[in-house]
Amino acid sequence: MNSYLVRLVLGKVMDYEQLKAYLMGKPEVTQDLPFAPDVPVFKVRGKMFALVGWKHGVMNMNLKCQPEQIDALTDIYPAITRGYHMNKRHWLTLYFDGSDAEQEALRLIDNSFELVVKGMNKQAQQQLLGLS
Repeated sequence: MNSYLVRLVLGKVMDYEQLKAYLMGKPEVTQDLPFAPDVPVFKVRGKMFALVGWKHGVMNMNLKCQPEQIDALTDIYPAITRGYHMNKRHWLTLYFDGSDAEQEALRLIDNSFELVVKGMNKQAQQQLLGLS
């Protein structure tokens, strides 16, 4: 896969491999290619929390999110839309187009991971999030 540059928090430039490393750094995350060889899906215990793709040469990432947050984010950032090819109520798409929206990427990844884990049983939540 080609290396695409993306700016994330604090103006730091991050390529796809660094983004992948952040996603894979979460507990028990695996990567799969169920849709296409250039559309990596990131899962925790078999449940998807992130999908990375490219549209017209621009990297984008689908993430699970609370509906009220999606409403607010899409109002603030043109580069954040309702999930592309996903349930538009529970998923968003962040386009890495050089805009300020990219500064939300790591927070949104963390949020998506947590939402998926919180849908699991209490034991899994404790193991993956350290909850009591």
